Amino acid sequence: MVIEDARAEVRRIAEAAKRASGALAQTSSEERNAALAAMAAALRAHVPAIVAANGRDVEAARAAGTKESLIDRLMLDDARVEAMASALEDLVALPDPLGTVQDERTLYNGIELNRVSVPLGVVAVVYEARPNVTADAAGICLKSGNAAVLRGGSMAARSNAAVASVLHDAAVASGMPEGCIGLVASTDRAAADELMQLHGVIDVLIPRGGAGLIRHCVECSKVPVIETGTGNCHVYVHATADLERARAIVVNAKCRRYGVCNAAETLLVDEAVAEAFLPLALADLRERGVVLHADERAADVAAAHGIETVPATEEDWAAEYLAPEIAVKCVKGVDEAVDHVNRFGTKHSEAIVADPDVPAGSAAIEAFIARVDAAAVYANASTAFTDGGQFGLGAEIGISTQKLHARGPFALEALTSYKYVLRGDGQVRA
Repeated sequence: MVIEDARAEVRRIAEAAKRASGALAQTSSEERNAALAAMAAALRAHVPAIVAANGRDVEAARAAGTKESLIDRLMLDDARVEAMASALEDLVALPDPLGTVQDERTLYNGIELNRVSVPLGVVAVVYEARPNVTADAAGICLKSGNAAVLRGGSMAARSNAAVASVLHDAAVASGMPEGCIGLVASTDRAAADELMQLHGVIDVLIPRGGAGLIRHCVECSKVPVIETGTGNCHVYVHATADLERARAIVVNAKCRRYGVCNAAETLLVDEAVAEAFLPLALADLRERGVVLHADERAADVAAAHGIETVPATEEDWAAEYLAPEIAVKCVKGVDEAVDHVNRFGTKHSEAIVADPDVPAGSAAIEAFIARVDAAAVYANASTAFTDGGQFGLGAEIGISTQKLHARGPFALEALTSYKYVLRGDGQVRA
């Protein structure tokens, strides 16, 4: 009975979103921007209630023994709610992604052809422990004229309910259609599975979370899925690298925030600079409490300088730790680094640190950029920049690691499709 109730709830919310999507597609940019501004104001007006609901989620998560890195993803305070509101206002400032003429031409028969951007329709987002996704997804969907069906994880259930209720009520009060933002309250797996079956009602499903969630959606969904992949990101320090620059990049990529998908999870170091670089970088990481899963060569260098490591296993090379842990491996140049990244990486974000002003460094950078298969490839910068806001795209639903339709930060343009509009004066085809 509980499972049937969950499925019925999903169908009701999805069908309401389908009805809303038609009206949303007809709204003007000014109307949608006014709704976003109202949603931002409503978040600010309800900070105490949102933070209180989140506090109950955090308390329950801690009581269940949840890792602190995941608690960090879950937690909302005044500053984080303000950041959510500011992100909605940032969307207001962005250009309208709808109604853009992407191509125009006059055909041989005199028909005027335009290709025009339009909403996808109903976007379902299935996510886990980050309640800020509720606001980001709702905002980006509304800005792009899409209805949103949101299904968060059980850990953030109270937080998501508080945020979604505030956002929906503010949007409707400002003139958006009822059902434009729907939250599936049930955290039963049957609810997510039902969403995946609603082909023809849901236009696209976007999973945002761990590898297990994403794999389940890809394997089981009848609705088209856009993967926002896990982030086993690498930083490769080339033989020509400026070691002080490399130290700063490694620490930032790993330690800025542990529980995010653009954090570095593996450090690859050219054997030519292992003796010079590893004692510096590994000491930096250990000072910050990072556990070092080192291969034999890296472990030997670390031991010679009194730095504690643990032996790396094959599983470590594929691990997305989302925690103060990192795998460390020495490689014999850019070819081995690229091979390792392409074997174990998740096609998210990869970085090389090398000197672009010397031939060997420049060649290594260009080889790395050309051959690494990832949504974002960096030369001499931290992987932490893979983010819609940092790319100037505004809020994002996630980082797409697939190649069809969208890749990288999944922002406004990625939530549109297009239609061909043809204007004639009586032409008929022979």
